[in-house]
Amino acid sequence: MDEGKLNDFMGKLVSDMGGAAMLANIILGDELGLYRAMADSRAISPEELAAKTGCNARLLREWLSAHAASGYMEHSDGKFRLPEEQALALAIEDSPVYVAGGAVVVAALFHDKDKLVAAMRGNGALAWGDHHPCMFSGTERFFRPGYRTHLVAEWLPALDGVVDKLKAGAKVADVGCGHGASTVIMAQAFPASRFVGFDYHAPSIDTATQRAQEGQVAERVSFAQATAKNYPDNDFDLVCYFDCLHDMGDPVGAARHAYQSLKPDGTVLLVEPFANDQLDDNQTPVGRLFYAASTFICTPNSLSQDVGLGLGAQAGEARLRQVFSEAGFSRFRRAAETPFNLILEARK
Repeated sequence: MDEGKLNDFMGKLVSDMGGAAMLANIILGDELGLYRAMADSRAISPEELAAKTGCNARLLREWLSAHAASGYMEHSDGKFRLPEEQALALAIEDSPVYVAGGAVVVAALFHDKDKLVAAMRGNGALAWGDHHPCMFSGTERFFRPGYRTHLVAEWLPALDGVVDKLKAGAKVADVGCGHGASTVIMAQAFPASRFVGFDYHAPSIDTATQRAQEGQVAERVSFAQATAKNYPDNDFDLVCYFDCLHDMGDPVGAARHAYQSLKPDGTVLLVEPFANDQLDDNQTPVGRLFYAASTFICTPNSLSQDVGLGLGAQAGEARLRQVFSEAGFSRFRRAAETPFNLILEARK
């Protein structure tokens, strides 16, 4: 045994345990409005923060101390400061790097542990709708900042001719729309176009309908419960999959249905978690996060459905290209990318 390697690993493991405990503290701070109360980046004492938020000052001191020990906040003379950079990630929901709201996805993994034990000992299946409810709200809050930042400004313009169609008036399907964050963002940007979102999870459709009303686009946006293989064929100019194709049991069948539902010059926008094609090339912080999440969420959901292909969240561009080739598409390319996403275009 190499004692040095053991010590290095123990240090990594303790650091990971501390990170997991801090995620619980992030969820606490988000729900209680603590980060928002510190978003001005001014130094504040636990007692002052207690007065602003109505929370217990002694517990706040412990919570703040954990943040200082983690490097999330600065501490000096009994006061704590949330720097501007950290505030962008933890306090400001309109920020492109806001992650505090999405931390509850990790909470859902712990809530669902016993279900995953049963899946591991059985057929591997855990359907999306069988997760703890915080999974659904957390997923919306995790992905929405990225969609708000990149979708209209970068991803759609990277597709051949799609923005011109959307400006003129296009028909768009958002398949696997969840709570409709991506659908509403596109509808707000392109008032001449009409959008319909499909998802097989009925409660998500109810929430998406509410989001369209809140976003004042309900007259041009509709949502319907349907699978990726049975939504109505309707001559769409654009069919979108946002971070969902790899979760499906039959992604080839889904892509084939998109092929049939597109106009001859139509386009598929496929947004997937960033991944290289080989495991050894995905041994990065992003790959680590997505493999871990895929163990609990993406792959069990696929295994719960017909075919159960189980692509996983780190399928990679080459494997996704194969899916669309099998479905009949002749053109497939990487249109753009971010550290968290591959943006892929498929055409007939």
